[in-house]
Amino acid sequence: MLLSLVLHTYSMRYLLPGVVLLGTAPTYVLAWGVWRLLSAFLPARFYQALDDRLYCIYQNMVLFFFENYTGVQILLYGDLPKNKENIIYLANHQSTVDWIVADILAIRQNALGHVCYVLKDGLKWLPLYGYYFSQHGGIYVKRSAKFNEKEMRNKLQSYVNARTPMYLVIFPEGTRYNPRQTKVLSASQAYAAQQGLAVLKHVLTPRIKATHVAFDSMKNYLDAIYDVTVVYEGKDSKGQRIEPLSMTDFLCKECPKIHIHIDRIDKKDVPEEQAYMRRWLHERFEIKDKLLIEFYDSPDPERRNKFPGESVNSKLSLKKTLPSVLILSGLTVAMLMTKTGRKLYVSTWLYGTLFGCLWVSIKA
Repeated sequence: MLLSLVLHTYSMRYLLPGVVLLGTAPTYVLAWGVWRLLSAFLPARFYQALDDRLYCIYQNMVLFFFENYTGVQILLYGDLPKNKENIIYLANHQSTVDWIVADILAIRQNALGHVCYVLKDGLKWLPLYGYYFSQHGGIYVKRSAKFNEKEMRNKLQSYVNARTPMYLVIFPEGTRYNPRQTKVLSASQAYAAQQGLAVLKHVLTPRIKATHVAFDSMKNYLDAIYDVTVVYEGKDSKGQRIEPLSMTDFLCKECPKIHIHIDRIDKKDVPEEQAYMRRWLHERFEIKDKLLIEFYDSPDPERRNKFPGESVNSKLSLKKTLPSVLILSGLTVAMLMTKTGRKLYVSTWLYGTLFGCLWVSIKA
């Protein structure tokens, strides 16, 4: 019975992060809403500066749990500039933790507040978060024929015009890679073969639309593209690549190491025409595939379970993350200690969610 209790307690490690991250959401949205109203008559740059700071506080709290709380080891390979830049971040997509990896890199460049995502359309219905992400630069896109290029262009151009710092995260595969979903992988490989492209094993054939629109809209504003390849270390009992980790798995310390390989590509080395960019993007994913094949399947044991080159063990200081946890948790607890605060808290969850859903449905 004692062993059963220990195992059950270990499996519930995700509860504390879940309670804190979800529980502080109304507090965060209220703080942002007040600033949004107060800044209505101020130049946009004032709103943007504090919005980035507020976002940084919340994401620091996220990183406290996903780095400090889990104790995961972050191994960086390649070239991550120390200074922040205006960039497009392209990465392989395999887990719901992938978007947090972008935060892991951004905080190491002092660019955490500038991170925004190209997200699949269905995520806009998330309570509170769905609306807020769209206000903080997030772009919701539909797949294939329903992709609204004009809307994405207009939004990105507005950011360029406002000189908004840009750390735009795109997952060109569109769908998460899962080695157990053989139908998805087979369809991806069949499409690549049909188009005369290299067939990929550990990634899906990338889609070009969002990447091309993003680059074309911001090419005169960007500094570079970061081509990022991520591995969550771990294999199953047969020594095969594990199924993608969920956030719950990750918070239960199921991933001891994250290997992150970064290639910084100067914008002048990226072709502008869509047809050429499609070929270029596929070639970048060929490089990812080769990195992953060597990581998982290299015949040389010395080259397995790591990327080529030297790695840097990058540890995030508690000084960067813990204050955000204390601030947002403290404000939330203080709000819940009074009857008025509790009503405001519940109203924010209820009416904030309804307003957000109404807003995104109108904008759809």
